[in-house]
Amino acid sequence: MAADARSTAETYLGGMRTSVWPVLQRYWFDALVILAAIGGVLELVLNRDDPDAPTVPLAASIPIEAGLTLMLLGRRRFPFAAPAGMILAGAALSFWDGQLMTFTFASFIAAIAATFLLGMLEDRRQAVIGLLVAMGGILIVVGNDLVHQTGDYFFTPLLFAAVWLAGFGLGHKLEQASAAEERARRLELEREAEARAAVSEERARIARELHDVVGHAVSVMTVQASGVRRLLEPSQEREREALLAVEQTGREALAEMRRLVGVLRRPEEAPARAPQPSLRHLDRLVDQAREAGLPVEVRIEGEAAELPPGVDLTAYRLVQEALTNAIKHARATSADVLVRYGDGAVELVVTDDGRGASDGKAESGGHGLAGMRERVAVYGGELEAGPRPEGGYSLRARLPLA
Repeated sequence: MAADARSTAETYLGGMRTSVWPVLQRYWFDALVILAAIGGVLELVLNRDDPDAPTVPLAASIPIEAGLTLMLLGRRRFPFAAPAGMILAGAALSFWDGQLMTFTFASFIAAIAATFLLGMLEDRRQAVIGLLVAMGGILIVVGNDLVHQTGDYFFTPLLFAAVWLAGFGLGHKLEQASAAEERARRLELEREAEARAAVSEERARIARELHDVVGHAVSVMTVQASGVRRLLEPSQEREREALLAVEQTGREALAEMRRLVGVLRRPEEAPARAPQPSLRHLDRLVDQAREAGLPVEVRIEGEAAELPPGVDLTAYRLVQEALTNAIKHARATSADVLVRYGDGAVELVVTDDGRGASDGKAESGGHGLAGMRERVAVYGGELEAGPRPEGGYSLRARLPLA
């Protein structure tokens, strides 16, 4: 029972945080403005018999007090006009009654807030004009105050100038933070777009390569069906028709595959003529890495099995990409390649002593890791890649043969 009650309370508080907190963040200043307006009105009403109270009738001073403070609620739509208008209106009304603007503490706080808002303006020219407006308005109000002292002409503007400077500095910091946040958001969107484009390109490349693998298999099936059909006896008409259907289906499938790959291939890209690489060409790949200055050691564990063409091609591409990253991005001085056969799968482990992908090169440059994940996912395999505790980088992939 207690646990249920605690869970209900946590759920309620969590809902309150998600629903109330954004509202408080946005409207807390407006709430303070309204409270200041109410406080100023109460101060006028409670102290209306004070000798320093405004001579303006209470029926007029109350809406004036509240209206001037509430002008700050328009700061979002009128960031300059609302605070500057409040100060100028207060200065003008001080000619009617010098005590009207200086009697309540709420009016003083509202004037401070208006000056601070003028300092925070994003337009720096408007902020400087706001300072001049604030200084001029404050000097007029001080001059019309019947109980002012000589020092008020110096200390009061100095106080408001300090408030304006605080707002100016904070506004500059907020502007820098907003610009940095916008740059980070834009870069994140660009990275996501580049990653999506890289994944799409890698998928198209995989499809083009698999076309050759599957196309070869379908071609063999079609040729074999044609050969068997020609060996049939004249009396085997039903068998001949079945094999002829196999041939026609195979040729139609090849034609459709060529059209599909033609859509995926870029206009400047010529069709592949060379056979697709496989782990049988691993020695050639390792020799190329050594010629590029990376010593590579190769180990084969288990009895080498005949791999399905697609799996064989994927395994080769994984090793190729791992060694390329070790040379170009990780700046490794040595690498090891392990090919392990067994348990109905082929496992590939490529390690190096370089900096790995922590610098973001493998992802941000060629998005090689994303491409490798796409290849492994096609065959339901597993891929693990990351820095090693002892230093360097490791890539491990397991591709099922079934």
